[in-house]
Amino acid sequence: MAAPRLISCVLAVATLTIGGCSSALPSPTGGESKVSGVAGGKGGVPSGGAAPGNSDPSPGPSALTPEAYKSELDGWHKAMAGAIDALAGARSVKALDQRVGKAEEDLSEAADALAALTPPDAVRTQHDAYVTSLRAFVSELGNTAGKVGSRDLCTSSAVLTDIDDQLESLDNAGEALQSAGDYPADVVDVKAGGKQSRRLKNGSFIRKGSLNGRGSLEVNNGSSRDAVITVVKGGSKAFSIYVRKKAKFKVRGVRDGTYRIYFTHGVDWDGKNRAFTRECSFARFQKSVKFKTTFTATQIRWHDWRITLHAISGGNARTSPVDPDDFPG
Repeated sequence: MAAPRLISCVLAVATLTIGGCSSALPSPTGGESKVSGVAGGKGGVPSGGAAPGNSDPSPGPSALTPEAYKSELDGWHKAMAGAIDALAGARSVKALDQRVGKAEEDLSEAADALAALTPPDAVRTQHDAYVTSLRAFVSELGNTAGKVGSRDLCTSSAVLTDIDDQLESLDNAGEALQSAGDYPADVVDVKAGGKQSRRLKNGSFIRKGSLNGRGSLEVNNGSSRDAVITVVKGGSKAFSIYVRKKAKFKVRGVRDGTYRIYFTHGVDWDGKNRAFTRECSFARFQKSVKFKTTFTATQIRWHDWRITLHAISGGNARTSPVDPDDFPG
């Protein structure tokens, strides 16, 4: 009977680490300057007063009728409500950035137009409060747009939370004006949730493909934010894994092939949209990693990889930022 043959396994370990160590306007020309009369004197109009023979200054514009006022409000209602709804419905960072800017522009235009109206006397107080609240909301949107641009805010839910106070004030002012005369001022129909810091368990798979190979990928996330690592083979996502800050995790069973590795850092993981809502960044390793198993008469050799998501001394890999819309979520 033949003796059993012993097959030894030789492990080849490779690492992929991020390098580093810990005026006045010009005067018009031509013509001749002339002044007729003397302010406050004979032949002149007293400063700040009415012309001779007129005891009262010119009257202001007449107040709109309720019907005309309602028509004016209705003309702006759709644009304002649509801008807020579009902001709330953004499903990507790029779309969110564009829609916050568009909302700021549309609502600012509406505020200027409404401020120029003379409402019916019965709702002047409510009208003024509505315009004031609308202007405050526009100002807050300007601040929020900067936060979206810097990736401090990354989802529509985070934006709504950030502007929650002004959103509520605008909603209340609109309801007050509407109830005072059935005027169309209810432009807010979205609700903001409270600020959250949701996290998954370290090593949780967001996407788990077929892991029946011999290789492994160890991820060391020494950064100050949680991360999601997405590994892509060809045009398909092989797997995505959640690694908490200051933690490690090893994915076993990686099949042979050449893979590209993407990663996103952030705070507050929104599982439904598969995205961090705050402080997000997106990047990839420039170098692909190759897993290969080799069989000989006496050995089986394969590759394992270790990657770090933070800069370390002697690191040998470069990373590149990724457009959020191009990130394989």
